[in-house]
Amino acid sequence: MPRLSVIVPVKGFPRAKSRLAALSGRGREELCRIMLEEVLRTVSLSPGVSSSVVVSADAEALRMAERFGAEPVREGSEAGVNAAVALADAALDGAADATLVLPQDAPFVTPGDIDLLRRLATPRPCVVVVPSRRLDGTNALLRAPPRLMRTHYDEDSYRIHLDAGRRAAGGNASLVLARRVMMDIDDEADVRYCLARNEKPALCGRIAALMPGLAP
Repeated sequence: MPRLSVIVPVKGFPRAKSRLAALSGRGREELCRIMLEEVLRTVSLSPGVSSSVVVSADAEALRMAERFGAEPVREGSEAGVNAAVALADAALDGAADATLVLPQDAPFVTPGDIDLLRRLATPRPCVVVVPSRRLDGTNALLRAPPRLMRTHYDEDSYRIHLDAGRRAAGGNASLVLARRVMMDIDDEADVRYCLARNEKPALCGRIAALMPGLAP
């Protein structure tokens, strides 16, 4: 099996999740902390992950990365997810056979989900794409080898990633509908959806405590 490194690009907590009008600025920051902590904990508990990298301009996010054994990579300024992934690729510099990009706002992913995607990363070269629940973004992108293709976040990304992956990997690109990986939180409808499914009860309890009016 390939050496897998997980890349987590992190937007600064004070500027994230502006669409969650049900929360104050401090509430949105706390939600971002909760979600990132859960993603990093899950990655740290995944036996198939050989290393992980957090890229952020936010000092608190980088400190959290170190708590969970991830390599912190500091951005000079927030230039977007594509630039953050490129920084992580440079930091890894051949230390991984494959990378898995996970967003900070998809906290319902489990170690089993990560292992499934890792096992799909053969034969190389290959690309694996998990879209968002609304099919308007990419919630997981596995590239083997890591620099097989550049990323295209914020551009109707899952379709572009799949097409670019097919070209780069000689057709060996897969679209995987992994339910928990597809569950992200961007707005209040996402919160309601995730809380109703209660995939991680402890996590859902922490989120519901921030937004009790959205709990089922």
